[in-house]
Amino acid sequence: MVYENPDGIRIGLEIHVQLNKLKTKMFCGCSTDYHNAAPNTHTCPVCLGLPGALPVLNKKAVEAAIKVGLALEGEIAEETQFHRKNYFYPDLPKGFQVTQYDYPIVSKGKVVIEGEDGEHVVGITRAHMEEDPGKLVHIGSIEKSKGVLIDYNRSGMPLIETVTEPDMRSPKEARRFLDKFRNILEYLDVFDGNLEGAMRVDANVSVHWGTRVEVKNISSHKGVERALLYEIMRQKNVIRRGGKITQETRHFDEGRGVTISMRTKEEAEDYRYFREPDLMPMRVTGWIPAIKETLPELPDAKRARFMEQYGITDMHARALTSKIMLADFYEGVCAKGVDPKVAATWTADVLLGELNYRDLAISSYDGRTIGFIHAKDPEVENSFKVSDMVELVTLFAEGKVSDRAAVEVIRTILDGNEEKSPSQIIEEKGLFKAEDDLVTRAVAETIAENEAAVQDYLGGTEKSLNFLVGQVMKKTKGTADAKTARELIVKELKG
Repeated sequence: MVYENPDGIRIGLEIHVQLNKLKTKMFCGCSTDYHNAAPNTHTCPVCLGLPGALPVLNKKAVEAAIKVGLALEGEIAEETQFHRKNYFYPDLPKGFQVTQYDYPIVSKGKVVIEGEDGEHVVGITRAHMEEDPGKLVHIGSIEKSKGVLIDYNRSGMPLIETVTEPDMRSPKEARRFLDKFRNILEYLDVFDGNLEGAMRVDANVSVHWGTRVEVKNISSHKGVERALLYEIMRQKNVIRRGGKITQETRHFDEGRGVTISMRTKEEAEDYRYFREPDLMPMRVTGWIPAIKETLPELPDAKRARFMEQYGITDMHARALTSKIMLADFYEGVCAKGVDPKVAATWTADVLLGELNYRDLAISSYDGRTIGFIHAKDPEVENSFKVSDMVELVTLFAEGKVSDRAAVEVIRTILDGNEEKSPSQIIEEKGLFKAEDDLVTRAVAETIAENEAAVQDYLGGTEKSLNFLVGQVMKKTKGTADAKTARELIVKELKG
């Protein structure tokens, strides 16, 4: 079915990505490892814009930009150059930002996402290199701040700004695009998405094919979806009341879930772009063949291979390839000879589900152990071993533990501070699958003790059967197989 977009929604995104895997900034030798440093300690005359300081371009930043362009199936410019974007703001020490204007390094790419009506192509207008400004720390809320502090540690960090076509038709599609885009960047190993400020998004949105509004500096994918949902509702309400949408820039207040007007939207001419005189134009087409050789297997290709090689479903393949470290962990488990379909179920459905419930983000994988950090509290760390998943999948496949018991083991490992194997946990908690006679006895006792539920089931109330199964599981402390228990109850009651 074709999605008809009844509200005429058009969404385009501008995504600013820090190349924080690089050792030094875009135009100077200052370290990019500033996140835990004291304010204004990772600076020099170049990134502070002091008189007489001259920039020197970081070659690895250019190589990273070309990698991104190739992964987006974009065109790499035969000649590219930098410009000065002139505006005055406290976080911009030079009074201008070094960026790219009419000669971006990448143009005309695409990303395929799961849209409202199946696969949907989002066009990439351009991707260009630029430097990050400093960070403003508002004392209080942004609209009622009593003062502003400035930290220039971030100033000069290498950025890639990627601009999409207005091809997304709902906040859900926008979030899916960001998930897919971040996934590609992680596969390329050009940035660490767990660091503060690694990715910031400006969302442009219009309704009824009308005037667009820009919502600036949204820091999370969920925040983008929430901001767009509110902004679409706001614009529709304005139009319904007979008003007109003003082209403007708005701020998203994540606490209140609303957008707030900041200023009228600037046009390109307002920035007085001109060529950066201290940096020469570049010809980089000769670099492309060598860089192309370094490209990893990208998410879509890996997903297709997982389905073919391991015989798993598209749903599982999508989940497993959504994070490069999770994909590597899964392949590490499969390499130990376990059933790949069973391993896919327990990794994609159970482990990933438990991580999402605990708000844990995948942070590392060393070939043996996958590490996690809390998305909002980096001090909270945890891990899960390949050997743990191999042992658990084997025990389950051999019928020695029930699915409920296996889930309990995963939860215990994620919540515990002690390093114990799945077998040790199962032994200590008494989670080994119950013997057949124990289950049979539990079924008989359950039927005898719950006459009302039995009669309800015999009378056609199917949910009563679920209650009876639950009672069997309770009696066996979760060690019975739920499917077996269900079959035994039905057999006993209906012959």
